[in-house]
Amino acid sequence: MFVKIYQYHIKENKVDEYLSIQDKVSKIYCKYIDFHTMYFNSKNDDTKWLEITRYKDEEEYNKSIKIINEQEEIQDLFKGFQSLLLTDKSEISEEDFIERQEKRNF
Repeated sequence: MFVKIYQYHIKENKVDEYLSIQDKVSKIYCKYIDFHTMYFNSKNDDTKWLEITRYKDEEEYNKSIKIINEQEEIQDLFKGFQSLLLTDKSEISEEDFIERQEKRNF
C-alpha cells in the first residue's frame, strides 16, 4: 500500500467550499485509480487539515496521477483549493509512506 499525507490550513469560513472541491476531485480520481481518502480537522486549530489517501501501490499512483493532472478540471479545482488556503500559512506539506508488514513467527 502507498499513502500520501498532506497537511495545510484552510480559511475558517471556507470549509464548505473546501469539502465541495474535494468531492469533485474524488469523482475525477475514481475514474483513473482506486483510492480511499480521509480528511481530518485539528481539534486545536480549526484551520489545520490533514488529508490521508491510500493507494494500491506507488507504481499505480504514479501512472494514474500523470493522467489525472492532465485533466483541465483538476487544474481548475487545484487553483480553487489554493485560493482557500490561509495566506500566512499557505504551504502544503506532503509526505509519502509505504506499508510495511510485520513478520510474525507463531
